[in-house]
Amino acid sequence: MYCRNCGNVVNDQAVICVTCGVPTGRGNNFCPLCGEATDSMSQICMKCGFSLNNYGQQKSKLAAGLFGIFLGAFGVHRFYLGYIGIGLAQLLLTVLSCFILSPIIWVWGLIEGILILAGSINKDSKGLTLKD
Repeated sequence: MYCRNCGNVVNDQAVICVTCGVPTGRGNNFCPLCGEATDSMSQICMKCGFSLNNYGQQKSKLAAGLFGIFLGAFGVHRFYLGYIGIGLAQLLLTVLSCFILSPIIWVWGLIEGILILAGSINKDSKGLTLKD
């Protein structure tokens, strides 16, 4: 990962760049994936094709996991992560079965919530890594 402000290599777990002191995800001069210099108005990196618009808008692993554990029967965790189709399936299975299937769907959400918190599910629908 590269700093968006100065272009130097940054640890994936870093909160700030140790070179320039800017929080990770801030700035618009360099691609965070390949480190190539970018125009401040660019939407994608011309070298690697990485979407610069969504970078820094990472979803919370804790929030997604807790949504799965407590609201998994309604698919809230899937909606939060951007997986609208699966979230809608969980919601419709719960509601259209007049809540008869809700315990089964809740267990499905519970398992996914635990997997999210454990790190097995660690990306949202855009492919961005969930933040801790």
